[in-house]
Amino acid sequence: VQLVESGGGSVQPGGSLRLSCQVSGLTFNKYAIGWFRQAPGTDRDRDGIACIGRYELNTNYADSVNGRFTISRDNALNTVYLQMDNLKPDDTAVYYCAAEAAVGYEYCPRTKSGVDYWGKGTLVTVSS
Repeated sequence: VQLVESGGGSVQPGGSLRLSCQVSGLTFNKYAIGWFRQAPGTDRDRDGIACIGRYELNTNYADSVNGRFTISRDNALNTVYLQMDNLKPDDTAVYYCAAEAAVGYEYCPRTKSGVDYWGKGTLVTVSS
């Protein structure tokens, strides 16, 4: 199983980025997907910031990104996206996608506890 994030980079405050997570080696539509982030160079834990159910019937966002980030998925391409708009310096982090097997169509992972697979992360830096 592989989850490969891409799309990270450096951007000024107020800018936008779109992250992608390409998934292989599993039956994609049986997994809910979450995006987590961890501030670089800290001991802070990974925080779940957005997640999406198996068929895009449910999405959920952390308060810190609600209204600025949008998660979506394309089951035909085995890919999940995270559109990030109006980026702030506090959004600087390594962003990870994670897959969790889900029985229901609406469940999506906002915590690490049930995650089955992780990507290696992509760095997003927001700075002027």
